[in-house]
Amino acid sequence: MIDVVKMDIRKLSLDEIREVITAKGEPAFRAKQIYEWLWQKSAFSFEEMTNLSKPLRQYLDENFEILAIKTDKVQKSNDGTIKSRFVLHDGHMIESVLIPVPDDDRYTVCVSTQVGCSLTCKFCATGQMKRLRNLDPSEIYDQYVLVNKQCMETFGHPLTNVVYMGMGEPLLAYASTMKSVEYLCEPFGLNISPKRITVSTAGIAKMIKKLADEEVKFNLALSLHAADDIKRDEIMPINEQNNLEVLMESLDYFYQKTGNKISYEYIAFQNFNDSIEDAKNLTKLCKIFPVKVNIIEYNPIDGSPFVKSDEDRLNLFAKYLKSQDITVTVRRSRGKDIDAACGQLANKE
Repeated sequence: MIDVVKMDIRKLSLDEIREVITAKGEPAFRAKQIYEWLWQKSAFSFEEMTNLSKPLRQYLDENFEILAIKTDKVQKSNDGTIKSRFVLHDGHMIESVLIPVPDDDRYTVCVSTQVGCSLTCKFCATGQMKRLRNLDPSEIYDQYVLVNKQCMETFGHPLTNVVYMGMGEPLLAYASTMKSVEYLCEPFGLNISPKRITVSTAGIAKMIKKLADEEVKFNLALSLHAADDIKRDEIMPINEQNNLEVLMESLDYFYQKTGNKISYEYIAFQNFNDSIEDAKNLTKLCKIFPVKVNIIEYNPIDGSPFVKSDEDRLNLFAKYLKSQDITVTVRRSRGKDIDAACGQLANKE
């Protein structure tokens, strides 16, 4: 028997909720109703669960809580991007970003998986923060729910895509990341296609293999940013334990096991990783398995020596890759006027 203390009910499985409910003398099917309210209908209070009796709702309210995240601050960019800061039940803050592209009928939420980050990438504002804790699966799920509501209210359109590219390293919050994907994708949850989800990693080889062994259905993005170990070591300390050879082997394993899309995120830094020689090194990494390259305009942050590539160097770099039959997109920064662009999330006022 589960000890019914006042805890977050969303940490209980369906079977555990059923055990609690039947011990109280309620019919077992009530557990499924509660579970649907939590994960299909995204209820943030027991009072919303209107097909439950009032005494049952009162019992739940007295013995459990729903530790939903709350909107603390919303900023709107000139380009339509919206950044939301959320406060968690323990007072910590995280940020999510809504990126609308109405012309393509594409509305993407970028969700966070950790409070802060432990990876200290030299170009990233989040990497300058300490990692305070991993998010619970429900806290990742809530970001989707609240930003989807925001998307409907602002653009009259639901979210179409989810990227795990916000604060933190998703594969160092592995259990929470995987469980949150389940809540988003499973029929008992929001029933989103996993093909609309991309999980981004700075490159943790053993966890990439774990994803492969679990035969995940979502897409994978590697934050690459340099195509040789010397340069990648300089800007991403994680590379010292997960060098490019090890990473490529793990990604090839992932592709062979799942067949899922893999993309490389590549921030272009002026006179650092944007030469034709760099493009040739990147080309070699693109020939191991099918891959798409997203070249990203750098967004300057306080305390970083890097500046973005100028237009000519960026265009020559992209042109070389295309000449090698590599699928390339150049992503212009969105939301940089509100510190909502790639690498800028840092709970900054």
